Amino acid sequence: DVLGPGGRKKCSLCTKILQQIKAMAGDDPDEAAVEEALGKVCRALGRRLGRACKRLVKKYREEISEALQNGDQPQDTCAAIGFCKA
Repeated sequence: DVLGPGGRKKCSLCTKILQQIKAMAGDDPDEAAVEEALGKVCRALGRRLGRACKRLVKKYREEISEALQNGDQPQDTCAAIGFCKA
């Protein structure tokens, strides 16, 4: 399970997903842009990563949305939700 314990792999997956969402939402996204990106991002990652992505987005939607609107870096956000070591 990609979201199980496993440190670095989990961290890089989270970072990759957030970078993708950030790219889709644009530089200064509002809530609507973030929501739209959250809806699309997992499909863009393919089936294997898509499943883990959907779980990540569902579970941490609020945190991810807030972080993107605040302009936080993907690495920092992933650390905040426990996917990367801070």
